[in-house]
Amino acid sequence: MSRHDRHRPDNRRAAIANEAARLIQEQGLTDFRAAKDKAVERLGLRSVGPLPSNGEIEQALAERNRIFRGDSHHHHVLELRAAALRVMHSLRVFHARLVGAVLSGNATQHSTIDLHVFSDSPEAVGSTLDALGIHHRATQFRHQFKLRHGEKFPGFRFIDEDFEYAATVFMEKHRRRSPLSPVNGRPMQRGSIRDVEALVSQTSCL
Repeated sequence: MSRHDRHRPDNRRAAIANEAARLIQEQGLTDFRAAKDKAVERLGLRSVGPLPSNGEIEQALAERNRIFRGDSHHHHVLELRAAALRVMHSLRVFHARLVGAVLSGNATQHSTIDLHVFSDSPEAVGSTLDALGIHHRATQFRHQFKLRHGEKFPGFRFIDEDFEYAATVFMEKHRRRSPLSPVNGRPMQRGSIRDVEALVSQTSCL
């Protein structure tokens, strides 16, 4: 490889990131690796070198939301955050936190509202959802506190007022320690009720 080639923009890498972002936005793919593999296949590429990072795909998705969704994207994110707040208030006793695409503002029309709640008794969370009249399904979610060391945690999937939620139940000891983000490998950002209220206020002003 010549010196000129080393400094040439990697157009194939950018094309894969953009196509993966399109698949996430339009088809609701949630697994970054699957989106990359499908993007390579769709683009008909055979030898591609290093694939784009998850962060590059996240940036491409943000750009697609800005260009192709515009005001409708801001309105959708506002709706998702307001819906998250309603459930977070109902689960306040479990120190509910918002995470993921709805918190970052990079949500799509397919995005689930992801919550972290904290209790040494997952059954207590289920009982509270029952008391709220929210039909739910117990499940497990995989998270990493160390790279390449995934663990399964109990949780619930449910729908409230037409919005889909995924709530992972962590033990109380995990309140001050976040699992790693699948986007950048750093501890996940978690938004408290106050944080999300501030975001809703900011989004309403856009």
